[in-house]
Amino acid sequence: MTRSLRVLAVDDVRPALDELCRLLDDASEVGEVVGVEASREALSLLRSDRFDAVFLDISMPGLGGIELGSSLAGLDAPPVVVFVTAYDGYAVTAYDIGAVDYLLKPVRAERLATALVKVTKMVAASTLSPSTENVGTSPEAMAVVPVEESGRTRYVRRSEVRFVSADGDYVRLHTPSGAHVVRMPISRLEEHWQGHGFVRVHRSFLVALHAVRELRSDSTGGLVAHTELGDVPVSRRHARELRESLLWYARSTEPEQAAWGSR
Repeated sequence: MTRSLRVLAVDDVRPALDELCRLLDDASEVGEVVGVEASREALSLLRSDRFDAVFLDISMPGLGGIELGSSLAGLDAPPVVVFVTAYDGYAVTAYDIGAVDYLLKPVRAERLATALVKVTKMVAASTLSPSTENVGTSPEAMAVVPVEESGRTRYVRRSEVRFVSADGDYVRLHTPSGAHVVRMPISRLEEHWQGHGFVRVHRSFLVALHAVRELRSDSTGGLVAHTELGDVPVSRRHARELRESLLWYARSTEPEQAAWGSR
């Protein structure tokens, strides 16, 4: 049974805030709604309390919605972000910082319902693994990652990913179908995937053992792991661990599936 969402609504215009809170309160997915008019108050609440999602206005005095939304990735348990605004010109920026949806005022109940479906999926995906004590022990630990792209949700399977690169608070999942951006620190993804054939080879890269075709020296003498999607840099501190992991993987798979070379 899906647990009810705890939601924070932020809008500096009281009538708009009241209407948004009413719509959220009427939604079956929502268990509790807290409404605030000031973005600074919202930030304080988000730092001291836990919410599954935050519905943000964009145009607010002081700290604007985009700035507030951008700052949430640094929280230990960042909420899912949905923007609610009268302006349609910030959608690209909103999705770039990891928002799962962008609602235009006046908000219709059916449009809000679509956003809540996305929120529920994201919250469920973030709680697939019971705790960091058991991370990596369950075959289903983040086996599928929901990715929000241009207002649509795509589900990327762990088995599709050849390597992962980090960019600040985001990771890029490199697959044969393309690269997919997710708001998540690479350290968190490593915790979930390290027991499923992924190893850290650089502070900004994870690589799937099954994707490594060979180890090579690059033009500067550094080590890279060659995959079908390109070369992944391997730092000196991780080189030995990668070689040992590849040997272990080679021994545990069929001979024809485990042919690596080294230059």
